[in-house]
Amino acid sequence: MRAHSPSRTCPCLPHPVTQPTLRTERLVLRPFTSADAADVRRLADDPDVANNTLTIPHPYPEGQAESWIATHAPGFEQGRLAIFAVTAAEHGALLGAIGLSIEAAHARAELGYWLGREFWGRGLATEAARAVVAFGLEELRLERIGAGHFPHNPASGRVLEKAGLEREGVLRGFVRKGGERLDLVVFGVVRASSSP
Repeated sequence: MRAHSPSRTCPCLPHPVTQPTLRTERLVLRPFTSADAADVRRLADDPDVANNTLTIPHPYPEGQAESWIATHAPGFEQGRLAIFAVTAAEHGALLGAIGLSIEAAHARAELGYWLGREFWGRGLATEAARAVVAFGLEELRLERIGAGHFPHNPASGRVLEKAGLEREGVLRGFVRKGGERLDLVVFGVVRASSSP
């Protein structure tokens, strides 16, 4: 059973006033803006992208990108979300999205991400995931970050392993997608305690 999410972040977790921008060798992970909506719609409106995510529909509805982006800033301010636009450091093009859905009362979050199909297979998801996992554990001081993928998408499991998460098992028949009940392969990482 999921408890009611608090409207403010747990005082035991540090939380920046404004969402930061994270930089890696090839990527800039920044907050989304309304100007990204057309690119989100173009990249997400792909059956292969939708097939590998729980919440992206296909076809991707008009106006959904704008509605989704509008939730990010208040979600961050309330300590519930940290969603980043994955962009190319070289030219700024939008490649996809990555983020944390935070349960501050339990100092934990779920990692989720997607990239446009043309950007698959280049290690970009791994690079983004490592940066966001580090941000969650080190800056937000989360104690656990979890993630899951469908069994038909083992490449996502490799991304999670390379980002430092360990495979924990399979939740059988855990989610519904397109009227079908699917298993979920779950991964997690727990922040090492600094106390003896």
